[in-house]
Amino acid sequence: MNEFVATAEQQGMRADLFLAQASGLTRSRVANLMEQGHVQCQGRPVRAKDKVKAGMQFTLTMPAVQPVALIAQDLPLCIVYQDADIAVINKQRGLSVHPGAGINDGTLVNALLYHLDHLSGINGELRPGIVHRLDKDTTGLLLVAKNDMAHQALSQQIQDRTVKREYLALVAGNFSEEEGLVDAPIGRHKHDRKRMAVVPDGRPARTHWRVMHRFGDATLVLCTLETGRTHQIRVHMAHIAHPVLQDPVYGPKKDRERATGQLLHAWRITFAHPCTGRVMSFTADPPADYLSVLKRHGFYWPEDFMLYKSDTTLYTEPAHERSL
Repeated sequence: MNEFVATAEQQGMRADLFLAQASGLTRSRVANLMEQGHVQCQGRPVRAKDKVKAGMQFTLTMPAVQPVALIAQDLPLCIVYQDADIAVINKQRGLSVHPGAGINDGTLVNALLYHLDHLSGINGELRPGIVHRLDKDTTGLLLVAKNDMAHQALSQQIQDRTVKREYLALVAGNFSEEEGLVDAPIGRHKHDRKRMAVVPDGRPARTHWRVMHRFGDATLVLCTLETGRTHQIRVHMAHIAHPVLQDPVYGPKKDRERATGQLLHAWRITFAHPCTGRVMSFTADPPADYLSVLKRHGFYWPEDFMLYKSDTTLYTEPAHERSL
């Protein structure tokens, strides 16, 4: 149990920011502890957005760590590229990236421990090598760091927003424009803490979108992340009334498509190699169930995708690297 008292200089700060600075924990970790009821002020739970007043005494209780022994598992894993420092993985649908609440094995991390010779340790015992994440039912490309130096360099690129992550999303409805930007902060849903939502006091989030093909009642869009918030594309598309199809959380209630998860695929990732500085780009085809939905709409991959736009510099061959 730790106690922190706010000074006059700290008055007016958000509670999560104050406690992050006072405790040395990350702001997201403090917010998570608040959600679990581990932060109190005068016997009452504290919310992340609460304002600090001088003299307030906060009590932060760190829950006991539950040991989890990570095991290497021979799970299917599509390795698009790897060298001594990094790996690029094409993640399948239904695979959690790392262990979490109620999930101790059967994750991407378990598969990485089996298939790769080493992983970075910066993210702790439960998330070795994980630089960024994809939702369990989102498919596509994911960067993995094989040593701490590579991890730090890639994390810095993500923080500097120089890693380009492009997703293909099949969304409901049609757009009146060819491209646009959703600039809307994202945070926990007010009434359902398991969901995310656009909220006034959320973290800044920006998603660029571009129409690739129109189907009348649905649209294939290319979404590029400027930030990387939890469920960002899914929340932003729902926010502008074009939810990702087959999304069980944010999608339309009446969804006729037949896929096993949201039709969202991390199609291309572009970054500078953490050691050589060489700019690298990789693409991966959407999975079979995604392609079957497109085919039912009369759209054939990759021919229609490659020919739909005249800007052919947008495309690279699937699962191949290209020096830009």
